[in-house]
Amino acid sequence: MAAYFIAQYVVKDPALYREYQAAGATTVQAHGGEIVAFDVGAVTIEGQPPGPVTVIVKFESTAAAKAWYQSPEYQAVVGKRLAATTGFAVISQS
Repeated sequence: MAAYFIAQYVVKDPALYREYQAAGATTVQAHGGEIVAFDVGAVTIEGQPPGPVTVIVKFESTAAAKAWYQSPEYQAVVGKRLAATTGFAVISQS
């Protein structure tokens, strides 16, 4: 069953976020993930999101998504996203 890493946030430090994007995308590909959506102007229809940036990455399973997130390669760069943004991330399966 497919699983999706979904993050939504506001970017506070664009320069640091660009560093994260360059390194983070490589880790997604290396772990078999597919960036399904990257939207910097998501339209909110309900509730109060933390920001307009929405990222959705598809993996073959929840285990694969967690393996990517916990991998040494991703853990080496995720701190940049966490420092550069305010928001949340979840893993959801279909």
